[in-house]
Amino acid sequence: MRLNNLSLQHFRNYSELALHFPQNLTIFLGENAQGKTNILESIYVLAMTRSHRTNNEQELIEWGSDFASVKGEVQKNHSKVPLELLLTKKGRKTRINHIEQKKLSSYVGQLNVILFAPEDLALVKGSPALRRKFLDMEIGQIDPIYLYDLVQYQNVLKQRNQYLKQQKKVDMLYLSVLDDQLVDFGSKVLLARAKFVKRLEYWANLLHQKISHEKENLTLSYVSTIDFSLEDDLEVVKTRFKSVLEKNQARELQRLTTLSGPHRDDLSFAINEIDVQTYGSQGQQRTTALSVKLAEIDLMQEETGEYPILLLDDVMSELDDSRQLHLLETIEGKVQTFLTTTTLDHVKNKMTVTPTIFYVEKGHLSTTK
Repeated sequence: MRLNNLSLQHFRNYSELALHFPQNLTIFLGENAQGKTNILESIYVLAMTRSHRTNNEQELIEWGSDFASVKGEVQKNHSKVPLELLLTKKGRKTRINHIEQKKLSSYVGQLNVILFAPEDLALVKGSPALRRKFLDMEIGQIDPIYLYDLVQYQNVLKQRNQYLKQQKKVDMLYLSVLDDQLVDFGSKVLLARAKFVKRLEYWANLLHQKISHEKENLTLSYVSTIDFSLEDDLEVVKTRFKSVLEKNQARELQRLTTLSGPHRDDLSFAINEIDVQTYGSQGQQRTTALSVKLAEIDLMQEETGEYPILLLDDVMSELDDSRQLHLLETIEGKVQTFLTTTTLDHVKNKMTVTPTIFYVEKGHLSTTK
């Protein structure tokens, strides 16, 4: 999979921009706050329909404009697929092959991307919400059914929490109906996440062993508020989820919120059976984050038959020389990569491929300095 071209209208600080990408490695070079990250963000938005930097879509529209447009042509094996995302004050529209898509799940997955930014190095040490978002975004790209189940679960969860917060007498029959819906969609999300984590662990451990010169084994665990295993079928997970809701009912009515389910779960990491989040050094935490992010490349290729596109947003400066080299060796020659940086020192003489370099200054791009 590769992105052949990209065109922007009124996106962030770009009134109009058209780019073609002839090489596997494209570097956006320039000082900070010039618009480099905005380009990577536009590719991410084209793939995922939302930004990794803000939840407010209106921030993506250039100041003074009524809309923002992101278009790109995706090369898949021997076919070319035009994608388009239009953002207005009223919301967003997506098109595949110029045909509007009504469902998010029918659009996401046409362009698979992996974003690696400095904040991703906090994947291990950061909040559980960060790790849940990581799982949701990555699984959603390779499994449209998961994305549908997740959206439905979130909708029912919102309804249930609003109902618990109301001051009137609770209708237990209505609450039971909400519980059944929550259990139905939530159990599918739980199983999909657990299976994904198991597959991700395989690839991440291979990479981690290479970085640590075979001295460390990396294990990943899906930590759930519902007690289940990968051997359990869907009906067993549903029964256990329902049982937990019934057990917690009194506490939830008192605290006015849903206390169990995928929205409360987490992802944990261990090196040689020692918890990295609590006892790992900063170097081990960063190596773990790097291994997990790079593992997505091979996992997506295994699932979809094609390598995803890699977006590296000023991450090289956050890695030491050995981790930089490992990152470049992993992606070289097989993954189309877009990289932002303030200096070429991180990649100079470390790669055999010749990059396309765009110099970025105040929202203007040129191929010569």
